[in-house]
Amino acid sequence: MEQTDSRLILLSPEDNCVIVARDLAEGTTLMLEGASITMPRAIATGHKLARRALSPDEKVVRYGAVIGHATVAVAKGEHLHTHNLVSDYIPTYTHDDGHAFVQH
Repeated sequence: MEQTDSRLILLSPEDNCVIVARDLAEGTTLMLEGASITMPRAIATGHKLARRALSPDEKVVRYGAVIGHATVAVAKGEHLHTHNLVSDYIPTYTHDDGHAFVQH
């Protein structure tokens, strides 16, 4: 990633998010692929930032795999979390009907 702060990690070239490698305090400014981004709030290690602007319903890709989709428009460098991202994982079992998937 050209001109990207070392506190951000790109896991796979297909990803449209980067991973925060160290806690970022509110007001921290860093470079993300040539763009200067200032954190409006603190972001914890391991959380995701949008690598580019994302549209509502656009798939979020991490480590080359779809992990969910944006629920609203997300700006480049914005924190991706439960407030603007929903998982697309399909459950393999449910506890609702009292039957759990058991593999023998």
